[in-house]
Amino acid sequence: MNSYENWQDFYPRPMLKRQSFFNLNGEWFLDNTSIDIPFPPQSTLSHYNKEVNDHLTYIKEFQLPQDFVPENHRILLHFGAIDQIARVYINNQYLGEHIGGYLPFSFDITDFLKDAVNQLRVDVTDTLSHVYPYGKQRKKRGGMWYTPVSGIWQTVWIEAVPQQAIQSIKITPSLSGIHIHIDSDATQYHISIPLNDYIFEKTYSSQDIDIDLSKETDTLHLWTPKNPYLYSITIKTETDCIESYFALRTIEIKNQQICLNNQPIFLHGVLDQGYFDDGIFLPEKPQGFVDDILKMKELGFNFLRKHIKIEPEVFYYACDKYGMLIMQDMVNNGNYNWFLDTALPNKGVLYRPDRFPGQKQRKQVFEKHMLETLDHLYNHPCIISYTIFNEGWGQFDADRMYKICKSYDPTRFYDATSGWFHQKESDVDSLHVYFCTKELSTKMEKPLFLSECGGYTRPIQDHLFKKDAHYGYGQTDSEEALTNRIIDLYEEMVLSSIPNGLCGCVYTQLSDVEDEINGLYTYDRQVCKVDKKRMQDISNKIFDCFKKNQKKL
Repeated sequence: MNSYENWQDFYPRPMLKRQSFFNLNGEWFLDNTSIDIPFPPQSTLSHYNKEVNDHLTYIKEFQLPQDFVPENHRILLHFGAIDQIARVYINNQYLGEHIGGYLPFSFDITDFLKDAVNQLRVDVTDTLSHVYPYGKQRKKRGGMWYTPVSGIWQTVWIEAVPQQAIQSIKITPSLSGIHIHIDSDATQYHISIPLNDYIFEKTYSSQDIDIDLSKETDTLHLWTPKNPYLYSITIKTETDCIESYFALRTIEIKNQQICLNNQPIFLHGVLDQGYFDDGIFLPEKPQGFVDDILKMKELGFNFLRKHIKIEPEVFYYACDKYGMLIMQDMVNNGNYNWFLDTALPNKGVLYRPDRFPGQKQRKQVFEKHMLETLDHLYNHPCIISYTIFNEGWGQFDADRMYKICKSYDPTRFYDATSGWFHQKESDVDSLHVYFCTKELSTKMEKPLFLSECGGYTRPIQDHLFKKDAHYGYGQTDSEEALTNRIIDLYEEMVLSSIPNGLCGCVYTQLSDVEDEINGLYTYDRQVCKVDKKRMQDISNKIFDCFKKNQKKL
């Protein structure tokens, strides 16, 4: 169940893993036509050959194995994500509704199942309403806006859980141990953690547990990009057993610097939008996420800004496992205005009030989705930061949203307003700089963070979404020319700004996406468009410069 080779075998929730797992991916019927789940109907991998309407009806018939359900267990039906509004039925019995297209949800279906074949029906409405999170999707795609994704686009699966099941766990690490909160009605919790030379085991009677590993072993392993050490943990109750993992790491801002495990770190990053030429929101196999992470590490990067999309958990698990730091963007809702949100800021108009009247439902949806995102991803050590609003898209009450996030999860730092339209509250001074290179500085008592830059194009024939694709922020026509342009950016804007407090840089972007051909890789991931050795060399130069600058401070 840990294979990266197909979506049927990969266990979709590695942070809360049970032996019980029945996968419902594969052939479904969408509006009476075959479709391959978990791929969205707009993708080639879905093999769906009809027009995608605003209202979709999915049907799946299944029968659970005879030995799947132990006595006194409940059956839960899980969806990784459905865009935008889903109403779910089992054997024509209504289970409930879920709104929002990027987060998982589940239903207890025990009382509705038959011993024979069961019918699962999912009615989906996706009008691409801007009341709900929509990210980079647009019906009239083009430029920096992409093909929309409708309906089911992540794994659908079933598990059997005991009556007093562990509902969730929340793990907060330090450099010496962890605090665990267990959401369960059980009365005892037996914890086991393999250490260097023995297995730590202890039984607790509280849902809130503190474990000081420094008292249990002389050798503690801190999680870093170079040594992404993960501890496994098993939690047993009288009736339930789950497997999970954690890492020992902290992220803080000290003396205007971003510190990992109390040490200043330079975030050498890439914008990662998580789009794929054949599956749109998904690679053909979970391995595709792993390959992207390793490709970026090969080029010298230690950081990805996951741009306006929440991934299946396999992505974050792979980042945890292979040591890639993540800034996770919240998914925007609300309207976008090219003149106000892009044209004016690029001409220097970088401030505007963000208390817009009306839009009550839209604001409530954003805040709810924001908090659910923090909950969903809390346990992943790779996630060190969140972007709340990007370039003013849907921005409102940014200071209030920052305070809510910081109170809800103070273990990360927050870029409240990435790019421009800064208010008062944010953990970093966040800048987007395109179309030029210049030395950067800040008057704020915050780390200076270049959260977007670059975006230079290089078309690769036979690897383009469209023959005339050209969108980007500066043209090149060869590996040498593109690599030169990127290295010039790092030398003229990044290296020169590190003495001024620059703590991170995000280059746009990991891969081409449809018309946007400013990736380090082509959309199909088959061609690396830059010189790998020279990218590694400039990465080392950046880290060396940052390290030398720390000695000066």
